[in-house]
Amino acid sequence: MEHLNLSESEWRKRLTPAQYHVLREAGTERAFAGQYTDNKADGIYACAACGLGLFDSRDKYDSGSGWPSFTQPISPEVVTDHSDHSHGMTRTETRCARCDSHQGHVFPDGPPPTGLRYCINSISLDFEPRRASAAIEAPQG
Repeated sequence: MEHLNLSESEWRKRLTPAQYHVLREAGTERAFAGQYTDNKADGIYACAACGLGLFDSRDKYDSGSGWPSFTQPISPEVVTDHSDHSHGMTRTETRCARCDSHQGHVFPDGPPPTGLRYCINSISLDFEPRRASAAIEAPQG
């Protein structure tokens, strides 16, 4: 995967101030405030900074935390984990592997099959609904 390297001024042009704060400065949106917290639609959640597909809605669940939660990324290669010692805590930060943008954190308290909870900021994501099955035929006319 090719890494996307942009200058901070390029990131500021590409992202809204709120997105920049979360994605580039590792900020956090308020719990229960994100647009995807209660989203139940079928599709793919991609990095809002670079468009890389990160999470599948099939792996999304309601953790009660106030942020979209997933049991796993689409593949291990699309995210990177980093030690985060901010705010007097030790956590594992999750970033997009392509552009190194902060997505959220991963915790070892999720449901089976992985036991993981990827707790992700809605503002770090774009949602793309899954296309209807190609097996559906067009009406004959």
